[in-house]
Amino acid sequence: MNEEIREKLDRLEYHQSLLLKMITNSEDHFYKLVIENQLSKTEVEQFYIICENMSKDLEEQKAEGFMYFYPLYEMFKSNLHPNLEAEEVIRACLVQKLFQPLMSEF
Repeated sequence: MNEEIREKLDRLEYHQSLLLKMITNSEDHFYKLVIENQLSKTEVEQFYIICENMSKDLEEQKAEGFMYFYPLYEMFKSNLHPNLEAEEVIRACLVQKLFQPLMSEF
């Protein structure tokens, strides 16, 4: 790898570590998980799409009188990026107020 590119990459990694320290006191816990686990923009967008679809499913199931959403939770877990833990993502999303009705049910 070109030395100049390597230096830029090292600098970016260092700046990323500083940003993580800066947001420790922030309410953006999900974004912190994204950075810590090095997820791409596409992977995060896929997560949002999955959660939006599951939120619709949750509303439909509630309207039909369902009370237990374990199958939906299992689907959520199986669709998560392999670097992420479901419980950690749920807590982070609740703090950051992302997909609150869905995450509250999980």
